[in-house]
Amino acid sequence: MFQPPTQFSETCGLLGFEVSPQEIERLGRYLHLLLETNKQFNLTAIRDPDQAWMRHILDSLSLLPHLGAAQTLIDIGSGGGLPGIPIAIVQPHLRVTLLEATGKKANFLRTVAAELPLQNVAVVSDRAETAGHDRAHRDRYDLVTARAVGPLNVMLEYTLPFAVIGGRVLAMKGRRAEQELRDAGDAILLLGGGEINVYEALPDAEPDAVIVEITKERPTPRKYPRSAGTPKQDPL
Repeated sequence: MFQPPTQFSETCGLLGFEVSPQEIERLGRYLHLLLETNKQFNLTAIRDPDQAWMRHILDSLSLLPHLGAAQTLIDIGSGGGLPGIPIAIVQPHLRVTLLEATGKKANFLRTVAAELPLQNVAVVSDRAETAGHDRAHRDRYDLVTARAVGPLNVMLEYTLPFAVIGGRVLAMKGRRAEQELRDAGDAILLLGGGEINVYEALPDAEPDAVIVEITKERPTPRKYPRSAGTPKQDPL
């Protein structure tokens, strides 16, 4: 299975955590499944294993210092399982739900969970606009993660409904994060968001890679999320 480049472990140390040999082995098996399945249908634009370790696995694990005492996490628009699966591998006590609307991708996630195996992972094949109104998922999660799900004023309509009061959204963002936060001011208030924190994602990462943390302080009004496609077509 794939082994990480030296820079991987060094950067983990800089972030304040270590990844055990057993976890490295499982992360490598996951990457192997991801890149092999990617030959059949698109899961990632990255095909080089070393790049995948740094830009997928390490990027996902950069959230570890911000998990706190969370017991439940839902990864919205999980795609190939990032950041949800790497987090689930190194945090076996954390119950991780992967929400993915595309059937092929959801089936891939189920395969990964079964083959590794990851008993703390559940896969839900549904749209965020639908699952966000399901009592099994609405107001249920300590943490909500999202990666490449759209600008913040769109992404927050997909994510905040899932968080408990006092729960947090962790959004992985790039150089436009500051502008996106300004554009999302109304959406944050409307959807029940409160305190905002922005953290550097990785030492020496691509320019301005950050983690945007938004705490849910009030219930999200029942009308949100709106019907399928509306958040993107008509952002708050």
